[in-house]
Amino acid sequence: MRVTLGTVSFELKEPFDFSFLEEYGEPFSVFDQQDSGNICFGTRKGQKKRFVKLAGAATARGSVTPEEAIRRMRACSVVWRELEHPALLRLIEDGPVPGGYVQVFEYGEGRCMSPMYGEHERFMALPLAEKLGIYRTVLDFHDHVHRRGYIAIDFYDGCIMYDFEKRQTHLCDVEFYRRMPVVNEMGRMWGSSRFMSPEEFTLGAVIDERSNVYTMGQTAFQLLGGGTDHAREKWQASEALYRAAMKAVSERREDRYASIGDYLAAWDAALKEEAP
Repeated sequence: MRVTLGTVSFELKEPFDFSFLEEYGEPFSVFDQQDSGNICFGTRKGQKKRFVKLAGAATARGSVTPEEAIRRMRACSVVWRELEHPALLRLIEDGPVPGGYVQVFEYGEGRCMSPMYGEHERFMALPLAEKLGIYRTVLDFHDHVHRRGYIAIDFYDGCIMYDFEKRQTHLCDVEFYRRMPVVNEMGRMWGSSRFMSPEEFTLGAVIDERSNVYTMGQTAFQLLGGGTDHAREKWQASEALYRAAMKAVSERREDRYASIGDYLAAWDAALKEEAP
């Protein structure tokens, strides 16, 4: 069924009461293509904007039940607060609404990098220096994640938001991030295969910092290279940075950097190597 709210419209599998949104104003944008079962809105009330994430509606692409989406969102609110960081959208409030559960965030002006949101080519057309800045923010945040005792699960380019005018990067999704230690209890874990380490497809495998190093390496190739094609001729940055990223995406976990911190150090050394 097609639902229209203000100037936005989207598909749902079943009706849902969105009257709770009146508290936050009129929706002016919607993000409804996630398989998490959540649907998100940019809202405006006077001069105040908010980013409202809802669990409980039967979204068109949701791969879990509304009840499971609600359970996850409740648990995830704790993670948002424990991982608070300047690059992470700030959670203002969360709580139940009729038929669901919401998280309300400060509004980050920006566009998602994922191809599903229509801005991917704009990201790819950015100057190299800007893309390196976006990537550094992603690395810094995930170094912080590990220092807080967490492992990133289901990180992909849809978690990256960029304000093209202010040149600011924000991260907008830590729903599946988990406290260490983490063991693969699913076989194929949650996430985009473009970013997932081999162990995230292996039942019983340990998921740790080396796994996240792989994800960060894949992120570098998504921003600066040929995505899952690691060919040197598709890489836009320096040879030294290419070598650093290639080590990060080694198939054998023991061949990768041992931590995000080690990868950051190697990345910075590679940047200095190319400096005039």
